[in-house]
Amino acid sequence: MKTIRIGAGAGYSGDRIEPALELAQKGKIDYLVFECLAERTIAIAQKAKLADPTKGYDALLADRMEAVLKVCAEKGIKIITNMGAANPEAGAEKTREIAAAQGLSLKIAAVSGDDVLETLKSGDIKITETGQPAASMSNVLVSGNAYLGAAPIVEALEQGADVVITGRVADPALFLAPQIKEFGWAFDDWAHLAKGTAVGHLLECGGQVTGGYFAEPGRKDVQGLGHLGFPIAEVSEDGSFVITKVESAGGHVTTDTCKEQILYEVHDPKSYLTPDVTADFSQITFTQEGPDRVRVEGVTGRERPATLKVSVGYVDGYIGEGQISYAGPGALARAKLALEIVQERLDIIGLQSSELRYDLIGVNAIHRDVLAPQPEPTEVRARVTGRCESMKEAVRIGNEVETLYTNGPAGGGGATKSARQVVAMLSALVPRAAVTPRIQIIEVQS
Repeated sequence: MKTIRIGAGAGYSGDRIEPALELAQKGKIDYLVFECLAERTIAIAQKAKLADPTKGYDALLADRMEAVLKVCAEKGIKIITNMGAANPEAGAEKTREIAAAQGLSLKIAAVSGDDVLETLKSGDIKITETGQPAASMSNVLVSGNAYLGAAPIVEALEQGADVVITGRVADPALFLAPQIKEFGWAFDDWAHLAKGTAVGHLLECGGQVTGGYFAEPGRKDVQGLGHLGFPIAEVSEDGSFVITKVESAGGHVTTDTCKEQILYEVHDPKSYLTPDVTADFSQITFTQEGPDRVRVEGVTGRERPATLKVSVGYVDGYIGEGQISYAGPGALARAKLALEIVQERLDIIGLQSSELRYDLIGVNAIHRDVLAPQPEPTEVRARVTGRCESMKEAVRIGNEVETLYTNGPAGGGGATKSARQVVAMLSALVPRAAVTPRIQIIEVQS
């Protein structure tokens, strides 16, 4: 029975590059998949594209391609990634430049068509969280990208693409596509598509399933985290699969790491909705077959949803922040006084804000007053943050924290300040007919 090996080259946009290179060199993989596109990332990329039409793809695309392109070409490993973000065509062109510089002959595919911003602005699509028309937010909308499924990636692979660069695609679809292509699964073969989606869900966060995010010293010890290996799925034609990793890499793959990862971002294990299938993980089982080898079984599926989810990015004001540290005897009292001073100062200057927070990092910044009092800390960092309608107002928050340097209390140091625009996310559902994927092939001849 035919088997393929799929490696996870990244779990998010800024992830390490060395584990992906290790997979290409030692993993004996057929496909290397970089999942790099979070919900907010594409809205930020869309802004970059508006400022420069040649940008809008992942900031590490060039570094990743320069690291792995040659070895993947030499070993016949195909690359699939959503690093195209808001501009897959530009990402493909950048990859072409790198391939040409390395003397490679490749076919590079750009998959686009996920951008539905104009549909949101002009149509009657409702925002899921509020029920309001997306068009009513047209003055603050930054992006609207539908989650495409595996089909356009499969088509690109069938056209001979060695590298497929997409925009917004459902994370598991990046891993499902090579399974559909290699095994000839039908697009309504819900049982196999669900199993392939489980492969993608387990791999999509990279080092989480090999013990990285799993690790807790003294409770769940994991060795070699500085050299953490990223996961590999060995998938057979019948949809059965094993999660493993490169033997020499750090971390580990166990039933526990897999159980934690399968729960990630799953609201209803009986109905994990994707553009390709509605997967049912409720009867999933994990069996440790050997060191760093876990067999996954029990996944079923049914018909895919009738609509596609859209990730909607919009400008939601500006955040201003200031921080300053206090240490030594009386640090907590001085930090509390610092916050009281800033609060008074913001009242005096008439700051216009919709939300303000005054935190003592290490004391109450996360748990507030839920936990019992702890021993007196010897160092505390005071932080003031606020949401404003303009950048000008947001800047004033950090400025007031900075003035504590000379205006007291004593012993403050390490002050920092910042202000930034907030790009927030909402969601919507659009008919599948509203989205038309496009594929552009670029050939590189050495």
